Amino acid sequence: MEDKKEGITGEYGETAGKEEFEPSLVGFFCNWCTSTAADLAGTTRLQYPPNIRPIRVMCSGAVDPVYVLRALCSGADGVIIGGCPPGDCHYISGNYKTRRRMAALKTILKTLGLDDDRVWVRWISASEGAKFARTMREFTEAMRKKGPNPLKNRWSI
Repeated sequence: MEDKKEGITGEYGETAGKEEFEPSLVGFFCNWCTSTAADLAGTTRLQYPPNIRPIRVMCSGAVDPVYVLRALCSGADGVIIGGCPPGDCHYISGNYKTRRRMAALKTILKTLGLDDDRVWVRWISASEGAKFARTMREFTEAMRKKGPNPLKNRWSI
């Protein structure tokens, strides 16, 4: 073990003393747009944090609010839903359904005593790899500033 300015670093890189919170994040990404943008960001070697666990769905309209609540109650510090821009949905109106569902979900989150800004909805087209990477950096940083999810220790599913 060797002493560092930040704290004592162990054999596997863990730090004792001052630790920075790293959020655990879940992303529900549309197969046709946001997941393709994630692929583009990866193939063009754009950097973004590894905190996000991506879940590919055929359409953002397939993301039921229960899935988001399950992720948050299971310990995710934030959830991001990515879909096709409005008017460009491959399933015609899936992103409009997402917008309506997430508006209702925000009311549920307030009832649970959780900030509704732990859930983001972003429209990212397939050709916007740079926007995808930038959004993931912004989301991770915002959740890092918010700190751990308060539901993490209160609920067990």
